[in-house]
Amino acid sequence: MLELWQKLLQELNTLFPQAFEIWFQPIKPVQWNEKTGELTLAAPSAKVNTLRQTYRTVIEQLGRGQLGIKPFSVEIISNGASAAEPEAAASDKRSSDEERLEKTGLLPGLTFENYVHGNANQLAVAAAEHVATSAGGQYNPLYIYGGVGLGKTHLMQAIGHRYLDLHPKAKVRCVSAQDFINEFAAATRESGATNSQKALQQFDERYRTLDLLLIDDVQSFSGAKGSQAQFFRTFEALVPHSKQLVLTSDTYTKGLKDIAPRLISRLTQGLTVAIEPPEFEMRIAILLNKAKAFNIDLPEEVATFIAKRLKSNVRELEGALQQVIAFQQFQPSLGKVITIDVAKRVLRDQFSVNNNSVTIENIQKTVADYYKIKVADMFSKRRPRNIALPRQIAMYLAKELTQHSLPEIGANFGGRDHTTVMHAVRKIAQERKTDADLNHELHVLKQIIIG
Repeated sequence: MLELWQKLLQELNTLFPQAFEIWFQPIKPVQWNEKTGELTLAAPSAKVNTLRQTYRTVIEQLGRGQLGIKPFSVEIISNGASAAEPEAAASDKRSSDEERLEKTGLLPGLTFENYVHGNANQLAVAAAEHVATSAGGQYNPLYIYGGVGLGKTHLMQAIGHRYLDLHPKAKVRCVSAQDFINEFAAATRESGATNSQKALQQFDERYRTLDLLLIDDVQSFSGAKGSQAQFFRTFEALVPHSKQLVLTSDTYTKGLKDIAPRLISRLTQGLTVAIEPPEFEMRIAILLNKAKAFNIDLPEEVATFIAKRLKSNVRELEGALQQVIAFQQFQPSLGKVITIDVAKRVLRDQFSVNNNSVTIENIQKTVADYYKIKVADMFSKRRPRNIALPRQIAMYLAKELTQHSLPEIGANFGGRDHTTVMHAVRKIAQERKTDADLNHELHVLKQIIIG
């Protein structure tokens, strides 16, 4: 068992040199079942969730591919190590990144330096950098929203890292809304069982004394009335006293469902910024940046090839790159250079799904339904604003979300010339920069279309 894990560690060190010491060295093999091919690993409790969500699939692929073990699966359990060890003892045996993770919930590597900027997130990044250096000021709370896998969590965590770099002794906590709910529920149960308010008082103390609170996925508060009330009290203890609050969500503040109106009102009092799906140049930069982090030489033409075909979000791009890198590692005969042919072979199913999932017809129907016009209006020559604007938006989204050329898009809108489509694309792109309502509508439409 130990020999098997050592071989896997060697492969993981090759794939993830920067993450190896923090994430893989602390893991210990616990049990190996040769009949079922299941390897059980133990890790510090603070690392278990990330290891399961981010790295378990890669470890299993290495076992089946590089080591040739079939079947092969991995289970990751907690070794029982407490995240609340004394500070002096922790500093003796943990890196500063690990301390930061366990005390604050901030993950190593999710910094501004590792975040790719582009038009899709320009305002959000500027606001985040401002908040990180001027916390508790004008933009409080900062509310960041966008679809799945667009980098909201990374940007939020980057604020925490930068703030701690500037204020090393500050009290910072980064949690998901679901974790907040779970913690509050546990404190409530304990207080009820012991007939004492001590657990709830400790919960209050933990959050109300913070200098910076970062909460991910606030839409999870939906329907949780007790937790909403507690979060409202936390909000009132922080924001009016110039303590910074940063929130992320998958939807605009007014789009949150089953959230108390007074809480919605508080969330809208600061600054709300959107993160959009990355544009073409940004997708290339994300792939090249991620490859560099893996210490992999990714030719720009391969990054361009992948970026042209995968458009929805950052997580999809990074997952695709990881698949290509893993395949290359498993096939020594291919050499070290990643080629377009390799990318085609590894990602063919993903490309097929993405090419077929979004159509011009689907975009036209979605936009028509949203603006309560007829689909036939997309092809007509009528020009009243209540029809012309949705038609231009549909053209813009067709250019953004499909691989069709301008003439092809024009042909699908009643035989219009490509210059008409170009005008619509430029007009909407320009107006969304200054029109917050239009920008929000485009964001909602993209999420509906992409699904």
